[in-house]
Amino acid sequence: MTPPPSKEVFIQGMTRDGRTFRPSDWAERLAGVLSQFRPGGPQPGSHLSYSPWCVPTTINNVKCVVVHRDLRDYDVMAWDFVMNFAKDNDLQVAEACLLPDPPPAAR
Repeated sequence: MTPPPSKEVFIQGMTRDGRTFRPSDWAERLAGVLSQFRPGGPQPGSHLSYSPWCVPTTINNVKCVVVHRDLRDYDVMAWDFVMNFAKDNDLQVAEACLLPDPPPAAR
């Protein structure tokens, strides 16, 4: 049985040959450009927060952007933009799902 495809794609701030991608705020910039693409469409003030479909984060000290596949269903051109950004800059891309942080240990 084939597992279902992941709902998220991780664009990592590391090139395929292992170099750190610059500038250091690339993930925030990319997510900022895509802030208008969100469930229900852009709303007044929505430019002040990231879209839930494109979120910058850091994983193992590597800047990343987590892109949800719902973005592709909402606007294929926005999806193509972000995926072509990764391709054009030779960034590593991985399919996965982001797991929530575990709850703090009970004392």
